Amino acid sequence: MKDNIVIRRETPADYAAVEDLIREAFWNVYRPGCQEHYIAHVLRRDPDFVPELDLVMERSGELIGHILYMRASITADDGREIPVMTFGPVSIRPDLQRQGLGKRLLDHSMEKAEELGAGALCIEGNIAFYGKSGFVTAGTRGIRYQGEAEQGSAPYALLKELRRGFLDGVTGIYHTPRGYDIDEHAAEAYDLRFPPKEKLRLPGQLF
Repeated sequence: MKDNIVIRRETPADYAAVEDLIREAFWNVYRPGCQEHYIAHVLRRDPDFVPELDLVMERSGELIGHILYMRASITADDGREIPVMTFGPVSIRPDLQRQGLGKRLLDHSMEKAEELGAGALCIEGNIAFYGKSGFVTAGTRGIRYQGEAEQGSAPYALLKELRRGFLDGVTGIYHTPRGYDIDEHAAEAYDLRFPPKEKLRLPGQLF
């Protein structure tokens, strides 16, 4: 237990506090308000959810971070379905962000994913952050993001091999698990269970 930080599996007793944490971490980041806490709520019941990789980070017994994983796949150009995993949302308490804790949680979780047999991870994210943990843009490995033009290369589509050579000779399309495609009206309704927060339109938001 380094500097009183523990990373362990989430339990049902953690759900409410974790969703509060996720909501705080993502509020007004990518859109006015956020949906990530609802996404986590929904994904826990999804058949592609990986409970062994549903992890919380605590410091001195206090919840400060969370990550969850899903099973996913690449449809290879030769017709094979290549099993991979994805993850997200990744949340760190707002006052503790940019201190290396997100990378620490991510790197720990990737070790666990490899132990569970995952050969590669595919995600949507910022290469400036995830590149520090060994991710590359998927297009550089011949993997296209779903809906992307064959000659395109989405800068947010990233991958990392956990087993060297796992994707050697593989080209194809990565499919985000369907569980991430949520009903926005349901997300809005779910958010009403939480204390009111002001939704702001801010520069840099994606939606």
